Amino acid sequence: MEETIGVTSAAQIPKQRGEALQDTAVRYAEERHWDVVAGTWLEYAGGVERCSCGDAGCDAPGAHPAREDWASQATGSATVARRLWQKQPKASILLPTGRTFDAIDVPETAGFLALARMERMRLTLGPVTRTPDRRMQFFVLPGAAAKGPGLVRKLGWMPTAIDLVTRGEGSYVAAPPTRCGASGAVQWACRPTAANRWLPDCEEIISPLAYACGSEARR
Repeated sequence: MEETIGVTSAAQIPKQRGEALQDTAVRYAEERHWDVVAGTWLEYAGGVERCSCGDAGCDAPGAHPAREDWASQATGSATVARRLWQKQPKASILLPTGRTFDAIDVPETAGFLALARMERMRLTLGPVTRTPDRRMQFFVLPGAAAKGPGLVRKLGWMPTAIDLVTRGEGSYVAAPPTRCGASGAVQWACRPTAANRWLPDCEEIISPLAYACGSEARR
């Protein structure tokens, strides 16, 4: 399986750096052909690190869209992406779903359980992110948001009952190395590589993901 980050590696989460963010956003657009959105960022106010949106109670500080029309601001151009992060080097990197990929969002414990099972099944995976709030997002072909819930129900579970969420058009995921407040940074559990450029259909991996989420929900 492609590189998997263990739970104990949280202390090694890299700090968010402007140059790294710009270069990474450009690389996502140029090499993976993913649309990117420049989101909010973290800034200091009165000695306290807060989200640039100005909401002291922001539930995703530094890791959400900065504008209501964020979807229309997404770009797949490396040149435009470079210009956006030159204007605001600390902006988070957001990847709109429903375009080149959808994402299946599950609890971290279930995600690692599913990764181990998929390895035994020799399933081909796409990239997988791991977030500071202990979620994992599995990248799959577009269409998962529409058919994923029905597939889960056919397997005998209700998606809401097992905390399995499909993200498609109108949603997004935060991409590494975006940092979310003091919680840490988004990481790759399975990094984007040449081997996983072609994404799986959600039907190929929904069963082990639903099984893992269902097992965790019963605990």
